[in-house]
Amino acid sequence: MMTGGIWENAVRYFTQHFDGRGEDLLLSNPGTCDFLGTVTARSLEGLAGRIASCRKCGLAKSRNRAVPGAGNPRAGLMLVGEAPGQEEDLRGEPFVGAAGRLLEKMIGSVGFTREEVYITNILKCRPPMNRDPHPDEIASCLPVLERQIALIRPALILALGRIAGQTLLRTGLSVEAMRGKVHESGGRTLMVTYHPAALLRSPDKKRPAWEDLKMLRKQYDLRVGDKTPWNPPKQA
Repeated sequence: MMTGGIWENAVRYFTQHFDGRGEDLLLSNPGTCDFLGTVTARSLEGLAGRIASCRKCGLAKSRNRAVPGAGNPRAGLMLVGEAPGQEEDLRGEPFVGAAGRLLEKMIGSVGFTREEVYITNILKCRPPMNRDPHPDEIASCLPVLERQIALIRPALILALGRIAGQTLLRTGLSVEAMRGKVHESGGRTLMVTYHPAALLRSPDKKRPAWEDLKMLRKQYDLRVGDKTPWNPPKQA
């Protein structure tokens, strides 16, 4: 497991390998990538085709299927996790295992269905044994995620877990330090909460996650306002 934040490690990787141009490579136009070649797909379907044939990092050798993402291409809310797990790798769909079932309950508790949001991950291929992503793997996939965001243009992004939060916010903070607040970063509105897999391991985190979800729904209503008025139940 890497020490320090995911973003910090990615920048360190670039600094060591690409003549000190590290951060600039990841802060380029969302539709392009200086390091990996141009990412200019005009639709999510076209982008999914490129992801399926991607060989930019070593994960292509061990994966069964790439997992681009799924959901509403015009979603106001986008959910970003860490990487596919075993079931996702076999099926080519994000969040279909136990964590995915919990995620559906989580968003359902604040009035969203899976079909009306868009769900994806930082990495599009499963790391062996579900280990943490390496900086070069994040570097390979981040331009694709940036293009997904540019195509969908969500009003609100929810990062699920430490790695997603650190990558999107370009920070080394813990989940506890990132959650419970609204972040404005790079012209985007982001929130962070615990990954569903973490909630399965640590049920004591479900209460703060519920508080995050209530805040998420409130922010969504303020920014999008296309859903029936919602009042939170006393318990999730």
